[in-house]
Amino acid sequence: MIEMNKEHILNYLEISSRKNRTYAKLKEYLGVDEDNREQFISLMDELLADQEVVLEEGTLYTRSQAGIFTGRLSVNSRGMGFIDREDSSSVRIPPESQNTAMDGDTVLYRCQPWQVYGEVLQILRRARKYLIGTYLTSGRGLKLILDDRLLEEREKKVITAQDFVPYEGLKVQCAIENYSSLTLRVTKELGHMDDPGVDILSVLLDHDIEPEFPEEVLAEARQVPSSVSEADMAGRTDMREELFITIDGKDSKDFDDAVSVQETDEGWLLKVSIADVSYYVREGSKLDQEAFRRGCSVYVTDRSVPMLPRVLSNNICSLNPHEDRLVITCEMVIHPDGETASYKFYPGVINSKYRMTYENVNRILKEDEELCRQYSALTGFLQQLRDCADAIRRYRLQKGAIEFDSEERKITVDENGVPVKIEAKTRGHAEEIIEDCMIAANVSAAEYMRWTEVPSVYRVHGEPRAARMREFVRTSELLGHKFVSGRTVYPNEIQRYLSSVKDEETYPVLSTLLLRSMQKAVYDINCSGHFGLAEESYLHFTSPIRRYPDLIVHRMMRKYIFEGCSDAKRIREDEKRCAEAAEQSSVRERIAQEAEYACDDLKTAQYMSGFIGSRFEGIISGVVQSGMYVRLANTVEGFIPASSIHDDFFFFDQARLSLRGEYSGQIFTLGMKLIVEMAAVEEKGRIVFKLIRVLKKSTAKSRKRAERAKLIRQKERRSRHGRKK
Repeated sequence: MIEMNKEHILNYLEISSRKNRTYAKLKEYLGVDEDNREQFISLMDELLADQEVVLEEGTLYTRSQAGIFTGRLSVNSRGMGFIDREDSSSVRIPPESQNTAMDGDTVLYRCQPWQVYGEVLQILRRARKYLIGTYLTSGRGLKLILDDRLLEEREKKVITAQDFVPYEGLKVQCAIENYSSLTLRVTKELGHMDDPGVDILSVLLDHDIEPEFPEEVLAEARQVPSSVSEADMAGRTDMREELFITIDGKDSKDFDDAVSVQETDEGWLLKVSIADVSYYVREGSKLDQEAFRRGCSVYVTDRSVPMLPRVLSNNICSLNPHEDRLVITCEMVIHPDGETASYKFYPGVINSKYRMTYENVNRILKEDEELCRQYSALTGFLQQLRDCADAIRRYRLQKGAIEFDSEERKITVDENGVPVKIEAKTRGHAEEIIEDCMIAANVSAAEYMRWTEVPSVYRVHGEPRAARMREFVRTSELLGHKFVSGRTVYPNEIQRYLSSVKDEETYPVLSTLLLRSMQKAVYDINCSGHFGLAEESYLHFTSPIRRYPDLIVHRMMRKYIFEGCSDAKRIREDEKRCAEAAEQSSVRERIAQEAEYACDDLKTAQYMSGFIGSRFEGIISGVVQSGMYVRLANTVEGFIPASSIHDDFFFFDQARLSLRGEYSGQIFTLGMKLIVEMAAVEEKGRIVFKLIRVLKKSTAKSRKRAERAKLIRQKERRSRHGRKK
């Protein structure tokens, strides 16, 4: 007799033909009788309620057989929903099929692999608990207008306290009490919409990122000792006399990592010491629960929202100079070729001797006389650290790691949060040195946790999806660059390609498009490799102040390696905790990134609104049916509507990602350089440019591309004439 459980029911349905997937056949297979009939009914009710099994016209289907999957819904400005799926086009979810789901929700949806449109069946996880709105005069009085214009179009009910008095321009936070009827309760007044900082605060709260900590969490944080005692140092390796330094941005207040290096006959002895945050943030405490909820620190344009209260993150958990601090150290022997020959991990105590900034280290490495004199005791150390890190980077690139070197945007604001400058963020040698040391430590930690079979949270980056890579290869060829690869794409092939186009004017466009073709890295309890770094094992170990997965790795390392726990029950419990932490951290990381992008877009729109009528040189970075996107040298991207270009009608050529004028024959395609004029900033923050003129290229390569395009058009015309005849 087959044991009656959900797993056996689902297995039977998966392997059975359609005619055998009936209640009668399933009962016969399981041997259902009067004794177990109630158990069978209960199991089937649960499976049907959770839609793990679907009943249609007497036939039972599993989720995959019924075309039911789990995905994350993204909703564009026109209300159309999209869900990405592997190696296939995104599923489109029209507004009427979204079933009250909102942007960012994790949903159960139905769509067969060959279909394009689907429907949301069930919301599994809500992304938003709050909405932000502004009280504005509308009709006869003040009305709450939601920042999310799509939701503003829905009927809503707003509940307020009896003593609540709204005023023109007041921004508020509202808790969502009912998603179906959109019932909102005003829970917090944020201030006037024009007050300094209220705009960024609104974005953070709209993404469920709370700048303030609950009082019980702060109270627990205040109970943590502010200095290291002799008892704290018991059983630790004492490295307080060794030369450790921190290297961070000039505005940094918390320091996760300190480095030490010595040149040896074998190459270098590199020590990466990481703040032992897990010693202070104990499992299950209020601090731990809040860190789990937040997932990571968030860094937006003019502020940061820490994962841990600043009384911890800026003090006892930070490797401040000239202070004894508890650490977990990764000690590595690095060979001259950059390979990590061996490594070991142990708890320790250090006393950082210098708090260095990237800017000063870069200047010292460029032999700035004044700084070299000021840090004369450190110049030799920094040169050794540079040589060691450079060797690590060379070795990593030889293995096939991808180096995108994509430009990031740096926005400078004044004391009132008004943007005063936007430029491409530059990375110097010092930033690369620390990155290389941290990656080496993370790889070593991942290998260590994997081979000791300790419960852990890994950083996983899957290989690119075939459909997206095919699309990129086609785009690259349209720009005159051939990407050579087989059915399986390898990291070293991508790196060789990027190196080959590094000096091209279109590199920023190509690099960005290729980056978008990659899968997003996530956290997982299974160590399945990191494609971008060309590593079989990878995790995050080096930032426990700022990332919850790093804190978990430290905790598991202490429990099972340093303290030698071998309890099977605790291992099973920690495997479950790690799985929960991996899922939560992946979600919170994505939310943090979306908030960062939203804040950058907000400040970029504010900045560019001051340049209406100004002209800029840019490059076409994207072409769609309604127009084209243009990227400026300072990384700002704006849109030129096709309807605004001359007195012409433009056709979108999907095959060549270009716009072609019906009367003028003018073609606009990726990589073309233009002079544009700043025209407007639309209500939702989209920057609109006006085309002034096309900048003609005169290089041999561009002439060849033009000749090739001309031949293609001639062939198309001959082909059309042939068909007409």
